[in-house]
Amino acid sequence: MGFYFAQLLTGLANASSLFLIASGLSIIFGVTRIVNFAHGSFYMVGAYLAYTLVTLWSGSIFGFWFSVILAAAIVGLIGLAIELTILRRIYHAPELFQLVATFGVVLIFQDATLAIWGAEDLLGPRAPGLDSAVRIMGEPIPEYDLALIAIGPVVLLAIWLLFHKTRWGVLVRAATQDREMVGALGVNQAWLFSAAFVLGSFLAGLGGALQIPREAVSLQMDLSIIGEAFVVVVIGGMGSVSGAFVAAVLISVLNAFAILIFPQISIVLPFIIMAIVLIFRPHGLFGKPGSEKGAPEEPEQPLALMDQKSAMVLMAALLVLALSPLFTADFTSVLMVDVMVATLFAVSLHFMMGVGGMVSFGHAAYFGVGAYGAAMAVKLLGLGMISAMIFGPICAALAALFFGWFCVRLSGVYLAMLTLAAAQILWGVTFQWQEFTGGDDGILGVWPAKWASADKVYFYIAFVLCIGGIWALRRVAFSPFGYILRGVRDSQTRAEAIGIDTRFHQWMGFVLAGGFAGLAGVVFAFSKGSVFPDSLSIALSIDGLIMVLLGGIHALAGPILGAGAFVLIEDWVTRLDYWRFIFGAIILVVVLLAPDGIAGGVQRLLRVLKGSRA
Repeated sequence: MGFYFAQLLTGLANASSLFLIASGLSIIFGVTRIVNFAHGSFYMVGAYLAYTLVTLWSGSIFGFWFSVILAAAIVGLIGLAIELTILRRIYHAPELFQLVATFGVVLIFQDATLAIWGAEDLLGPRAPGLDSAVRIMGEPIPEYDLALIAIGPVVLLAIWLLFHKTRWGVLVRAATQDREMVGALGVNQAWLFSAAFVLGSFLAGLGGALQIPREAVSLQMDLSIIGEAFVVVVIGGMGSVSGAFVAAVLISVLNAFAILIFPQISIVLPFIIMAIVLIFRPHGLFGKPGSEKGAPEEPEQPLALMDQKSAMVLMAALLVLALSPLFTADFTSVLMVDVMVATLFAVSLHFMMGVGGMVSFGHAAYFGVGAYGAAMAVKLLGLGMISAMIFGPICAALAALFFGWFCVRLSGVYLAMLTLAAAQILWGVTFQWQEFTGGDDGILGVWPAKWASADKVYFYIAFVLCIGGIWALRRVAFSPFGYILRGVRDSQTRAEAIGIDTRFHQWMGFVLAGGFAGLAGVVFAFSKGSVFPDSLSIALSIDGLIMVLLGGIHALAGPILGAGAFVLIEDWVTRLDYWRFIFGAIILVVVLLAPDGIAGGVQRLLRVLKGSRA
């Protein structure tokens, strides 16, 4: 009995740490409606700053706790600087722009942290006065864990008092309900948002600073915590701090006991819990209808057919691409296959978001399922290349059919997070199921058939499949089905009023996008000769979002231009030192200066040229 009680206390200590970062994330979203992916970076920087300050003033209780608070305060100021210079400019942008912009901040923070503190993990000292253990029911419990268990509720109480007993807190709660009305009453919304962002950043930094006696400080802290923090916020209800506390306790305690029964489940358990909660409670445990909505979005722009000149330019580009293996080196041909794969993947994601209006944070799931489906068809079922290339997209479409049925019942951030949960569940199964998928060793030896390996034949196979897939999705976008999807995207209420089964059409759009993403994964698997769990990772899903944004979400040519630019830029910058910093800066420049992407910039240039000729 004592052992299980000790597990409960361990779960509660982890819950307090998780609540600190999740509460800050919930406050920021509740007020600013920013989906802040950089929140994990604040957590990481808080840990590094606390390590530096604690080692500087080590040995005393006052020095330790003063260092922790000071580190969190510095993180709060860093958050203020980011809010003023970057995020304030994109408050009215769609969730996609916000997410990608904050991901650019993540990349910059990673390299800045690497440059300042180095690549080695840092082991912080124990907290003075809390560096031993006490026995409870015969089991040793670290004193520091008991302190964390107390800190979580204290912080929750302090936040409650701040929001319910101060004028600022009342204004913040009012802003979460009706920002326009708060502005009409003469409240300076800009500084209200800034103050909320500082508080959220402070809490993230505090959570990271308090971790240094429990775990090594490393460069992986940001991405390792942000997924769980998002899960906690979504389960509790977007913008609900008390919901975040309940969700943190629920996840941490369940994980503490589940790991005893099935250790492998700890990787995906939070996402499984989130999926179950969202299926039965679409707004989270304490969320309210409307809490899923991010920043007010700009009106959707119509997708137009290309004019004759644009079509001629596209045909010329395809001709050059088709002839490129005849006069380029083998490396260039391989790079062009990567560009075509990325383009088909980006176009499938754009079809889901730009045409269907469904934001996905986990589209890589279907890319990976297609790749693994083809690889296992070859290695386990003994199928040939052609059969495997048919089998892979079917597997991806079936996965999208299953997960899409649940996802299309949600909207906004909740839909996006459920797609993320689906991707993480599939990634966890792939990573853990060593006997079937090869685990992190992947599946090797998935090469094209002998007849397809010679004389760059595989390049033309990839060309036909990828360009054919892009053409098919474009045709669907301008078919009656595509027009219905856009009608549902623009006004679901009106579409339902005229008798359209909106969920069914969104579901079928989801399946179609997943199937073509799977086709991209199949081409990728045979081009590389192997497939690994990274093909289902969050990072690849973010890459897809960046491609769509870089090219322009309001143009059918956007993902094509964005994918080409993304692959070429990535190929260039990854050869440089501190490439994450450079790549993150490029992302921020695009988001802030060219929100309509490359396609929008090209259209503006053509309008200028037309005007000058006239």
